[in-house]
Amino acid sequence: MSTTTREITGLPEGEAPLLGGHQTFTGITAKISGIIERRTPPVWYLAFGAALSLFLVLVGSIGYLLYEGTGIWGLNNPVGWGWAIINFVWWVGIGHAGTLISAILFLLRQRWRTSINRFAEAMTLFAISCALIFPAIHVGRMWVVYWVFPIPNQMSMWPNFRSPLLWDVFAVSTYFTASLLFWYTGLIPDLATLRDRASKKIKKIIFGIFAVGWRGGNRQWKHYELAYLILAGISTPLVLSVHSVVSTDFAVSIIPGWHTTIFPPYFVAGAIFSGFAMVITLTVIARKIFGIEDLITVDHLEKMNKVILLTGSMVGYAYGMEFFIAWYSGNIYEQFAFLNRAFGPYAWAYWIMVSCNVAVPQLFWFRKLRTSIPVMFVASILINIGMWFERFVIVVTSLSRDFLPSAWDYYSPTIWDISTFVGSFGLFFTLFLLFIRFLPMISMAEVKTVLPQADPHHHAAARAVEGNRHG
Repeated sequence: MSTTTREITGLPEGEAPLLGGHQTFTGITAKISGIIERRTPPVWYLAFGAALSLFLVLVGSIGYLLYEGTGIWGLNNPVGWGWAIINFVWWVGIGHAGTLISAILFLLRQRWRTSINRFAEAMTLFAISCALIFPAIHVGRMWVVYWVFPIPNQMSMWPNFRSPLLWDVFAVSTYFTASLLFWYTGLIPDLATLRDRASKKIKKIIFGIFAVGWRGGNRQWKHYELAYLILAGISTPLVLSVHSVVSTDFAVSIIPGWHTTIFPPYFVAGAIFSGFAMVITLTVIARKIFGIEDLITVDHLEKMNKVILLTGSMVGYAYGMEFFIAWYSGNIYEQFAFLNRAFGPYAWAYWIMVSCNVAVPQLFWFRKLRTSIPVMFVASILINIGMWFERFVIVVTSLSRDFLPSAWDYYSPTIWDISTFVGSFGLFFTLFLLFIRFLPMISMAEVKTVLPQADPHHHAAARAVEGNRHG
């Protein structure tokens, strides 16, 4: 970047601009709004049809489960927790990147988050929607699942506050509510923009209702920024608390391999790790299809890859520490549990987990690979495969071989386990495709704040630089 541009933008030496090309306020509005206002591309209909088909698979699988019971799954004695809990923990983890990008990076004043935060926030909401299905259906009698809520009912059944299932309900529902409010608050200025640009009356009415009278006045911006800051402050501890609570489902038990205090930080790091990987997967596809490479640049992707490298290294450290803790404890059951993971009947799953979660992120030590679109795309998919296997290893290997060899058994999923999991992708992508079609996937208001011309002293600085050059 030239000295003149650097002086005007105020960027430090060696730092790349956040957005590619020559961006203007009008250009950003036209580009992002144009995605919604243009005719729906045929590829969207194909993708939506495929996602809706998978969603119907989920509906059919849950319907048959309701009719027949959890016996259609591969559950056995002692593996009473199967794919349902694995999928629940995996989907909750996917939803962590959105709130971290939106809330924590906002509080830390990280300007690079502005192009990807809306994308990640929406992904959080849809991932949590998928996650909430599994605790509800794995209980067997799902028609009485409302007993977990502290509301009066005809049986006078009140929640057991010592139950980890209840902890999940409170933690995840609170996280979803805070994330929804945060996402919607950030949308309000953009909804007003779409309202003002709408050519059809029905669109103008719908966007007008959800824009809640936004006109962009000074007082409105003042209240908006305060509300956004408060919601960011509320959401920040939830990033740490939600997956800590989910990990406590395991840690409060006495099962070898679960009863350890390392689980909360280990699960939080893993959740951020998998969440950022999913953001990379979806962002790489969306920026190519919609031609927004100048708004979501390689610099944004590289920064996310650095976070993946950091959290992946933390996860790898946790894997090693688990073996150390088991050895140092002197507990023969703990020692056997971890040796069984690495060398027992599920060793294939354990080494897939280690390969994907520990080895693959090490590629990002090299800038050439960290900025390569094909490399990061493949790596992000492998990481989420690895993170699913991590949850599989934690749940299945610990339960299949517990204290009594006479109770040991090998767990294998059935077609209904698989169809329910695959169908949950249908729900996720159906919601995600509706989002990118009808709402701005990039925050127009926030992206504009990182442009040089958003600085009130920009024009004076530009004139001073121009005068010095001619002087």
